[in-house]
Order: sequence, then structure tokens, then C-alpha cells
Amino acid sequence: MSKPVLVIGAGPVGLTMAAELVRYGMPVRIVDKLPTRTTQSRALAIWSRTLELLEVAGGADAFVAAGLHAKAVSLHAGRRTLARIPFGTVASPFNYLLMIPQSETERLLEEHLRTLGGTVERGTELTDFVDRDDGVSCTLSHAGGRTETLEAAWLIGCDGAHSFVRGRLGLPFEGDTLRTGFVIADVRVAGLAIPPDEPAIFWHPDGAVMFFPISRDRYRIIADLGSVAVHMPDLGEMQGIVERRGPGGIRLSDPVWLSDFGVNERKVHDYRRGHVFLAGDAAHIHSPAGGQGMNMGMQDAFNLAWKLALVAQQAARPSLLDSYSSERSGVARHILAESGRMTRMVLLRPHLAQRVRNLVVKQVFRIPAIRHAVASRLSGILIGYPDSPLNGGTSRGLRGPGPGQRLCLERCFRSDDTPRFVLAATDSAEARGMIARHSSLLMPGMCPPPDEHGIWLVRPDGYVAVVAKRGNWTEIEAALNGMAAEASSSR
Repeated sequence: MSKPVLVIGAGPVGLTMAAELVRYGMPVRIVDKLPTRTTQSRALAIWSRTLELLEVAGGADAFVAAGLHAKAVSLHAGRRTLARIPFGTVASPFNYLLMIPQSETERLLEEHLRTLGGTVERGTELTDFVDRDDGVSCTLSHAGGRTETLEAAWLIGCDGAHSFVRGRLGLPFEGDTLRTGFVIADVRVAGLAIPPDEPAIFWHPDGAVMFFPISRDRYRIIADLGSVAVHMPDLGEMQGIVERRGPGGIRLSDPVWLSDFGVNERKVHDYRRGHVFLAGDAAHIHSPAGGQGMNMGMQDAFNLAWKLALVAQQAARPSLLDSYSSERSGVARHILAESGRMTRMVLLRPHLAQRVRNLVVKQVFRIPAIRHAVASRLSGILIGYPDSPLNGGTSRGLRGPGPGQRLCLERCFRSDDTPRFVLAATDSAEARGMIARHSSLLMPGMCPPPDEHGIWLVRPDGYVAVVAKRGNWTEIEAALNGMAAEASSSR
């Protein structure tokens, strides 16, 4: 493959995309029109599933060392605690919420990219592109006025909510805008009587105020404005909101970021048009409730990169790329709906509705199974692709995940520059023969299966593609033949 993949945007999504593609040995150029990385904290939350994928990519350790490990989130009404949802029961090696400013996330991702051999071209803007039969002809404007025409194999727009790539494609960004606005402050906090590593949400008849720890004694504070017009707050206004809605005794100081924002819930229908793809906020935006936005975008990158690599290396058919949009669009629909419900629950205004909400939350979250289910859902480990065109077989009668579900086999996926599926099966002549016949798609070794009576074909991103009963190699063979490039499948 001589033509590079061109990635537009060097935020967390674009950096993840570029790093994964470089890790798989693909020529990549990543450009960003801004001259420097962001210095603002912006997105703060990295959930368990994203950390698992970063672990496979070789980048998790730096994040784990740099971030704050939140062990729970709590819900309050004034001085009363309504619920506390611990993350310790989440079935992941990363059973916590990692709180880390986006500025630090971007620094660590760029260092990871640089370690792999990639670099970011800053002060460089995509000004036009034409999708052709054999790739994308792209026009780049460099700092100083130089113009470049680049012939790219694929173009990936990771250029945010106001995406030039999406606009140039003419793709509708369908959805709604919430009427209520929010104010936000990154400040030093004293007198907050909750664990310093615990996000906390306080409900009040006037609205909500939320505290998210960033580092020792520094917090992100978010509050809704109700019927008040969106405006830039000052420290005095934030102090007043905290005094009215919080538990009392809290003092704010040393603001490093004060801002306002509105909430949009929008997505494109299709993440792909020819050789052009969208990822992250360019494809979907939603309420920050649940802290899923950056995680969704980074997981878009983890989903697409291995597919592009297999197609570029002529190990898989180009039709494999069609699964990206259907899989990630389905996840986005689900997350948009969930974050929207959470936001509307926070924004309840009629006093009676608030009292009912508080009572229900207090009673429901007394049940351990409910707390565990909510923590697992927030963590991202339950995200899956139940309707993926890559799925086959069934896990019925077997102990283990079904097609489209996550299966943690991180140690099995540490490989060279080629993404590979993993066969989770008991050792046998049939298994070894399958690996030999499909060496362009399968890792050379096997992993132990969740159940010795079954066979699991696991994708490079750790999701199950096919499940079959032991001995039913026809199901596995058919799936691999269906994905393999023509030359490979005919061998």
C-alpha cells in the first residue's frame, strides 16, 4: 500500500486512529489546523472498556499512572445521600473511572503515536477533497500558505462536531438541541465532604450541580441554568450556585477554565461514504451525562483501524469495511438514548417530579444488582455488536459470550504489525489446520476457550465474531472464508 491514510483532526479520536493505523504498519498522515494541542481539560472520563483497548494497543500504563482513579459516583439531595454506585464490581482489570484532563489525554496519545513512529502535522488544514475510484484526492493548506495535493487511500474525518469532512460530504447531522444550557468551571474546591476521588451529583429544586475530581483538590463543576439564557459565568456565580444547590460549606477559588455550553443530541445515519469515513464527534454528539463522548470516539477508532489494515494488506475483502458504520452507528443510537434519559432525569423541574425521582433513586439503588448493572453499563464493558454482519453461530448451551459480545483475551492480541483474529478453542488437529489455512486472518496460537465444549472466533478488537459447538468447524470456516480476500479464501 503506497497511498497513506489521511486523518483529519488531532484530538483524542484522531490520535487514537492514527496510532492504531501506524501500529498496524500502515502509512498515515494526521493533520490538525490548530498550531498546538489543547490546553483545556474538556473531556475528563476514560472508562474501563476504553482502557482495555488501550491496553491491547500498548498505551494504557501511561494513562493509569497519570489519572485519578474514581472508585464510585454518588447522588445527593442537599446533605442527604440518595445513592452511591461503586465501580469495584465491574468485571474488568480497570474497575474504576479514570479521571484525566483531555489536554493530558492528547499529550499521552501523541507520545504513544510518536513512539510508534508517527507525527502530527499542525497548522495544516484540509480545504477540499474528491472521492475517486482508487482513493481520495485531498487539498491541504499548510501554515505559510503552501498548498498540497495529497492522494490518499482513505480519508477519516475526526474533526469534531463542526466537521468540515461531514459538511463537505453533505451528510445531515440529525437530532435535537436541548433548550437548557449549562455552565462549567475547573476550580480549586475546599470543604466538599465527600471522598476526593468520587464524582458527586447534587440535586436541588433549582437544578443540579455536579462535581468531578480532576486532581487533588481541583474539580470540574457543571450546573444547569434552567430557564436562564446560556452565558459565560464568573467565579462568583459558580460560588452562588454551589451554595444554593450543594451540601454547604464549599469554597471555590483559582479558576483555570470558565465556560458555558449547550447540549446537542445528533448523529449521521452513515459513517462512510466511499473512501471517506467519519469518527467521534464528527459522526455523533450527545449530552455529557455518563461521560461517554470521548470514549465512544476512541472506540470508533479501535473498531475501524483493524478493518482498514486487513483490507489494505489484502487479507480481507473490502466489504469488511461496511461493518464499521452499522456497528458503531448502532452503539451511538443506544448511547444517545441513554445519555438523553440521564440528562432529562437531572433536569426535572416540577417539585413533585423531583421528589418522586429522589425517592425512586434512593429505593432502587439499595439493590446491589442494580448498582452493579449501572456501573457495568457506564464502564462500557456491556457495549457490543449484536446485529453485526460479522456475527455467526450461537453461544446457547455454552458458558461464554455470544456473537457481538466482548471477550477479554488481551494477552492473546499482542502482535506485530498485523491485526489478527484469535481462535479460542481446545488444542486439536482441526484447530491447527484451521490456523494454517487462514494464516492471513488468524493468530498462530490459540487461547483457552471460556467453555471447553465450544469454539470462539474473536476479532482483533476483542469482540466475538462466531461461536460454535466443539467440532463444528464448518461454522468457523465459513465465517473466515466470508471475510478473507479472494486469493486467501481460494487457497
